[in-house]
Amino acid sequence: MSATAGGRIGAYDLARGASVVSMVAFHLCYDLRFIEGVALPWFAPPLLDVWRCSISWTFVFVAGCMFAHSRDNLRRSAKYGCCALLIWAVTSVARVDVPISFGIVYCMAACTLVTWAMDRLGLRPRGPVAAVALGVAFVLLLGFPDGIVGLGPASVRLPQPLYDLPGLAWIGLPGPAFASGDYYPLLPYLLLYLAGAAWARGRLDHGGFSQAEAQAEIAPLNWAGRHALPIYLLHQPLALVASGVLASLLG
Repeated sequence: MSATAGGRIGAYDLARGASVVSMVAFHLCYDLRFIEGVALPWFAPPLLDVWRCSISWTFVFVAGCMFAHSRDNLRRSAKYGCCALLIWAVTSVARVDVPISFGIVYCMAACTLVTWAMDRLGLRPRGPVAAVALGVAFVLLLGFPDGIVGLGPASVRLPQPLYDLPGLAWIGLPGPAFASGDYYPLLPYLLLYLAGAAWARGRLDHGGFSQAEAQAEIAPLNWAGRHALPIYLLHQPLALVASGVLASLLG
């Protein structure tokens, strides 16, 4: 037996839930070190960068997978967009750190909207080959917001004038005055989202998901995965409070 587009896939909730727990721990460490000034010498690159990527890449890829299962992706995009606007407003007023202009929730809103438009035009990629190709393209474009395409010696630097234009940070061309506490522009992350959508669509087109995948469950993690967005919205204020308490205890 297999699970199709209509059923909930426990493996998705499990993956998101694990990333939610990791995210809360990451932001608690971030707040302790960079806001409270607690010495955490191990919380630095490359561990910091790898940890951050493991969280955000999972969220974006799974959000792309969910595109193939959702009955109303336009509504999903609008929900993400409203939450992204709320995050920008709150972080702009609170000023605890740099306000978040184009963060991970904006990214999921924009990617869902673009993929919805591509789907309406019959341009959405499908299947494992497309997913792998998009994943490779994502890796090659990771440096795009910094003006670099490719990896290592095989990379090229893009013309600087592209990054001097105002108002294009949302797409991946941040101007010289741009700053954001969290930055996930449309490029390269649309490619990762599309990879997830293509992979999940391919699975559904070729027999669906196994019962083991559909029923995968570690109850607390699945619960967190099902409520990932509200937890994301609420966890940072709580992490700030917790880091303040911990800093006073450690100090």
